[in-house]
Amino acid sequence: MASKITEQQVEHVAELAKLEFPKDELGKFTTQLGSIIDMFEDLAAVDTDGVEPMTSATDRINVMREDKAVRSSKEEREAILKNAPDTDGGYIRVPAIINESEDGE
Repeated sequence: MASKITEQQVEHVAELAKLEFPKDELGKFTTQLGSIIDMFEDLAAVDTDGVEPMTSATDRINVMREDKAVRSSKEEREAILKNAPDTDGGYIRVPAIINESEDGE
């Protein structure tokens, strides 16, 4: 079923995801993405009537720690910032994410 997806669609998805790859690998990625779509179609064909939805693969409840702010030491902050690719005034700088697509989506 990999023939359902075209190389142009793969190029479009790659552009949306801001991915680049050599043109000679386009066929390989088209085949792989087609296989992934086929797997989802196989899953969609499974009869799940009567199956209760689940939010976890285990029966454990509330196993995560409480999310609370903890003041870090100056040394801890410096160690974290030292690993960041770009910093500014004690903060980690990240690139702006701007929608550059022309289709408005």
